[in-house]
Amino acid sequence: MKKAIITVAKGDGIGPEIMDATLRVLFAAGAELETEEIEVGEKVYLSGNTSGISPEAWETIRRNKIFLKAPITTPQGGGYKSLNVSTRKFLGLYANVRPCRSLHPYVSTKHPVMDIMIIRENEEDLYAGIEHQQTDEVVQCLKLISRPGCEKIIRYAFEYARQQKRKKVTCFSKDNIMKQTDGLFHQVFDEVAKEYPEIENEHWIVDIGAAKLADTPEVFDVIVMPNLYGDILSDVAAQITGSVGLGGSSNIGEECAMFEAIHGSAPPLAGKNIANPSGLLQGAVMMLNHISQTAIAQKIQNAWLATLEEGIHTADIYKGGFSKKQVGTKEFADAVISNLGKTPKLFQVVSYAGAGALQLPSYKRKKPAEKKLVGVDLFVHWTGSDPNELAQKIKTIETKEASLSMITNRGIKVWPDGFSETFCTDHWRCRFKASAYDELTKETIVSLLTNAIGASIDTIKTENLYEFDGIPRFSVGQGQ
Repeated sequence: MKKAIITVAKGDGIGPEIMDATLRVLFAAGAELETEEIEVGEKVYLSGNTSGISPEAWETIRRNKIFLKAPITTPQGGGYKSLNVSTRKFLGLYANVRPCRSLHPYVSTKHPVMDIMIIRENEEDLYAGIEHQQTDEVVQCLKLISRPGCEKIIRYAFEYARQQKRKKVTCFSKDNIMKQTDGLFHQVFDEVAKEYPEIENEHWIVDIGAAKLADTPEVFDVIVMPNLYGDILSDVAAQITGSVGLGGSSNIGEECAMFEAIHGSAPPLAGKNIANPSGLLQGAVMMLNHISQTAIAQKIQNAWLATLEEGIHTADIYKGGFSKKQVGTKEFADAVISNLGKTPKLFQVVSYAGAGALQLPSYKRKKPAEKKLVGVDLFVHWTGSDPNELAQKIKTIETKEASLSMITNRGIKVWPDGFSETFCTDHWRCRFKASAYDELTKETIVSLLTNAIGASIDTIKTENLYEFDGIPRFSVGQGQ
């Protein structure tokens, strides 16, 4: 077998120790690998690079395609950017895959039969990072959900379930409130699910779904969700298995992939030989499966499970009267190495036959819909408090093509027929709809903005209102 060349970053804090331990296990098991090390993280940040990674390191990752990364430390303040977020976006790592499996009775948990795979969209949603302060009192964050982003991650979830012979895929969203963004995610889920009739599918509103996950996780199998919910709930799921410190994850793209532990760099533990390398080792096992070295991945995973069964535990999971021996980072790796070729007795023996990188079809753009501009929202900075007063002021900028139809504050309709009890900030949405015609022009919007300047109205943002194939694709005001 030709050796795979992978990029390795030892990271910060406990990173170098757990990476050294992980690599020793991989090579002892016979992994066909060559490593090319790069430096990322705190030292790079503090050298003046706000991204935490050099252009040369980027080129190494892009050349080798496979990146095994230990945790890093991002300095506080100073405008430093998340390396994880940057890596996922620049390399198109659209799928974050996190196994959450109980290791009862060797790791304490209230959910001994839990075995969930969480598949999280990894590039968009609120993590697009588009934020603006618009008034003295209000800032905004744009939530971006795209059809290609939805389709890729949802199809990945179903293909994963099919490959791993999983029986059910569950979608979490909040489309009872965010009807356009989360609504699109749910809509695409229903569309894609029809292509996999052999796999059960279901949808949960994320809040009650999260409650169910925390209470009875055994009812779930594969869960797919947008970025923010996945970020939060994958940590929740990992914790209720017994320990976030034992979790690994993969970040999968069409060209590149990154594998890591889900925990942080834990600077207070650095250099003390007490950190558990299991999380990074689990990420490395996922890496081996991805590059089709499934026999080696299987060998390591079974040895790791056998080690846990023998009661050889690091301090984070050691239980007096139950664990047999407390060991450090190096010694735990030694124990796993000594168990290579063994299989667990209580845990189910792992078989990765048929595993490997999923081959998904490329996204095919659908025929464009008929798009019609039917209105515009003008967002206004105004320090008054009476919506009726603002409405009189705003109506002076109307044109014959566009008239004021509604004013909201924080999404709540306050004009016409608002409630005096509604608290208002200095951030107002003034909705103009086509009056004499059923369609607006961009020139009309320019006229409204020009009129606003003349009337000393501080417009801070506009949002065009469109129908697609005759269906309004914009939110109504709460209470409308």
